[in-house]
Amino acid sequence: MAQKIEFHFKKPEDSPGYLLGQLTLLWQRKQKRILDPLDLTHTQFALLCAIAWLSRESDQVTQIDIAHQSNADRMMVSKVLRTLEEKKFITRQEHPTDTRAKTIKLTPDGETVLQKAIISVETADLEFFQQLGIELTTFNATMAALIEQNAKDL
Repeated sequence: MAQKIEFHFKKPEDSPGYLLGQLTLLWQRKQKRILDPLDLTHTQFALLCAIAWLSRESDQVTQIDIAHQSNADRMMVSKVLRTLEEKKFITRQEHPTDTRAKTIKLTPDGETVLQKAIISVETADLEFFQQLGIELTTFNATMAALIEQNAKDL
């Protein structure tokens, strides 16, 4: 006879991890539907956004800067940046002072596709999270706090 498995939560819907996982899967599907026509994955979109944000502050955005901004693995960032370069959405040039680094910049095509993607993604996000209404700000603050609290553990 099989052992009875004990759960802390009485049903899956009581588990915040389960709910977050289910919500994330649904959100990712919606994002994929929006980004596919632009020939972007969500990861590519996130890195293009990171480049755009960082470029507001510096003309010398590096791969490491992008990895830090996006909480992403450096090797994954490198691979995705290579793909974005092949698509002609970014350029990588020698860093003026750090011979090991390259500066990453959006191309005009990259800026165009990113602007289209931002409009689509932000609209989809507002629709997806509309159930939260005025609680959206609190929800966002709570998610940011959870990210900050748990990012240092990884």
